[in-house]
Amino acid sequence: MTFQIGEKVVYPNHGVGTIENISTRTFGPRMERYYLLRLSCNNLTVMVPFSHVDEIGLRKVTRNGEVARMFSFLAEGKCKRCNDWKDRFKENSDKMRHGSLLEVAEVFKTLVLIQNEKPLSFREKKMLDRARHLLVNEVCSARAVREPAAIQLLDIVLEKASLRMPDPL
Repeated sequence: MTFQIGEKVVYPNHGVGTIENISTRTFGPRMERYYLLRLSCNNLTVMVPFSHVDEIGLRKVTRNGEVARMFSFLAEGKCKRCNDWKDRFKENSDKMRHGSLLEVAEVFKTLVLIQNEKPLSFREKKMLDRARHLLVNEVCSARAVREPAAIQLLDIVLEKASLRMPDPL
């Protein structure tokens, strides 16, 4: 997949960023092309080699149809989950690393449901906060709204499943 300068992309587990530059670097006899990506959440810049784009999972910001599918998933009842927290954490970590919006929504919803039943471990609290941030960040970009409006949209959707948007850590 190729991207253009100025295009918004999702860097899995980190959020939405903008391609600021495309450059070439030489390492010994080998030349490699890179995307210079500026993450919107913390203004951090990341260099992503063209050869690792698929491996990393860099992708375009989700379109409205996929956002609507994610909203439907969050609005409906329960979702499957592992009971053992170690297995659940590993499964959730893999989903966050792959970075699809629906997988991040699965992690988010699973952890919100568990949080309603019992306290989350410290690591799962951090993961819930990360998933929350990634969902809000991508809804902002996909729907061209500011953060408070994205949070409000997610709140409305979660209310349909009798859930509440968790506060950030």
